[in-house]
Amino acid sequence: SGNYYNQGEIRKKELEQSCCVLGIPASDVTVIDHRDLPDNPAVEWDTQLLATLVLKHIEAKNINLVVTFDAGGVSGHANHVSLHAAVRYSACTLLWVPPWGCRVLVLESVNLFRKYISFLDVLISCLLPRDALFILTEEETEQAKRAMRCHRSQLLWFRHLYLLFSRYLVVNSLRLL
Repeated sequence: SGNYYNQGEIRKKELEQSCCVLGIPASDVTVIDHRDLPDNPAVEWDTQLLATLVLKHIEAKNINLVVTFDAGGVSGHANHVSLHAAVRYSACTLLWVPPWGCRVLVLESVNLFRKYISFLDVLISCLLPRDALFILTEEETEQAKRAMRCHRSQLLWFRHLYLLFSRYLVVNSLRLL
């Protein structure tokens, strides 16, 4: 629930606002508040527990595509890394293979230089191998920024730089799991 600084309720509301900006209905948002899955950038979550919870959500919502972090978690956040491990475990162990299951796209972590060169990374990303490349329009980038700004409790100084310079608000390269 994002309760690292005892702000779980605030962060839930911010998530709902952010999803609303992105056109995601509240009925499609599931916030998990589990004592064994604390919001903590240094805590790795239990792979099997998280995989079970993710699979339940996929089945309940009839999801056919999952987009997740790669093994680096984009920012190195242990919870993000754990999510990747759980999705990978589920996909490989439980055979999420279309047409019986869903596909998984993994967001590529890039080095610090590429992470903060904004639209200039489009040129690099177009030249490198990947399975999918999403380039946002100016309107989509502004929408993503508005959605990020909904997370006021998390907008520390470095996230303001992220809003200005991050390539992830302009271009995202992904690989099939």
